[in-house]
Amino acid sequence: MLKTKKDDLIPVNVPEKIVWWAIVNTYYIWVVGGLYIVGALLGWVLLLFLLIKILAQTQDTPEEEKITISWSLWIWVAGMLVMEVALIAGHLDYNLPTGLIIKSSIGWAKGWAALALYPLAGCLNIRPQIIYRAVCIVGLHTLLIIPFLLLTPLLHLPQVLYVSPLKAVGGPGNEFFDVPLYEVDGSTGDLRWRLFTPWGPALGFVGNVNFMLALQEKNKKWRWLGLVGSVVMCLVCKSRLAQVCIIIIPLLTKALSSLSRPKILIGLGFASYLAGILSPSIIVAFENFWEGFKGARAGSTRVRMALKEIAVYRWKTEAPMWGHGVVEEGPHIVEYMPIGSHHSWAGLLFVKGIVGFMALAIPLAFSFVDLLIKSMDSRRETAKVGLSIVMILFLYTFGENLEILVYLYWQGLLVMGIGFQEKPIFK
Repeated sequence: MLKTKKDDLIPVNVPEKIVWWAIVNTYYIWVVGGLYIVGALLGWVLLLFLLIKILAQTQDTPEEEKITISWSLWIWVAGMLVMEVALIAGHLDYNLPTGLIIKSSIGWAKGWAALALYPLAGCLNIRPQIIYRAVCIVGLHTLLIIPFLLLTPLLHLPQVLYVSPLKAVGGPGNEFFDVPLYEVDGSTGDLRWRLFTPWGPALGFVGNVNFMLALQEKNKKWRWLGLVGSVVMCLVCKSRLAQVCIIIIPLLTKALSSLSRPKILIGLGFASYLAGILSPSIIVAFENFWEGFKGARAGSTRVRMALKEIAVYRWKTEAPMWGHGVVEEGPHIVEYMPIGSHHSWAGLLFVKGIVGFMALAIPLAFSFVDLLIKSMDSRRETAKVGLSIVMILFLYTFGENLEILVYLYWQGLLVMGIGFQEKPIFK
């Protein structure tokens, strides 16, 4: 492991130690099939620490040590509680058995609830620098393991080495507990790698989150290891969305967080003027890019579009308020993939109706505005990172179900929560 002398970061309290352990041991936990379990439980463990600290507060507690919860966090908590209400209502509407309600509620506790639990943990005394360094260590581990994994197809090794017996605790499927060496894309026949994630695009999701976190690391050697490791994740997974995001998110973050600067405003005004003049060419270029983007994996695009259209149509005609309660197996045209998957918004409409849709849309929109305002203060670096995470989440709502992958990108949510706690102090 890379050595540093003057800037070694050492966790100094129990929450920091737990978070550090869970991130830096990502690959070790993966080989025993425990990532899904750790990610599902860690948010609740951190909530326990938060409750203990809140209950231990007295009037004599120093102001800087008191726990205060920002409005953004309360909105996430409310939104995710509404998700559970919508879940129960959808089950009751379709007379689904009580056992299925309990099973789905356990799924909510491991998924949607975590979207509020990890940002809440940002109220604890957890330094974001600990998370940045830990993510860079994951980047180093990625660079160490990827050469071997790239050779595995040439050595004719099996695509999946084994499925961990920890699957017995229950989970969405074998892919959340297996140890894959590589996989062959069903639509193109290309080789791709997913490392510790259940499918390729999920690795790109994690790679983008880790890239924005590693970008904040102060030590140059660690920063480069983290950045290169994250880029490698986005490349080997061969996800189109991942490769687009890793370019546009840093640029968008830089531009949006600089909106209060006169030079940026003048530059944007000039750019908008040029865009108006060149709009026909820009529109044609975008259309060509979009067609190329969809055509890169035409089969996957077709299935995803069909899944979305079926989900939205059935939501409108069958269950507009509370949804259907659960996903359903799709027809042959979508290769029997579940209706309500591969698209957070369409999935929410189908499973939890317009209520569930708004339960995610409102927290995301409020978070974007809150962190955008705070990020305009040059001294609020964590808010800028949080803004990046919100934008990554939003973009990935169109290609993934956020709740099912939260056990992989929770470190981004934690930093986002720390950003919520920052207060803007403009110069």
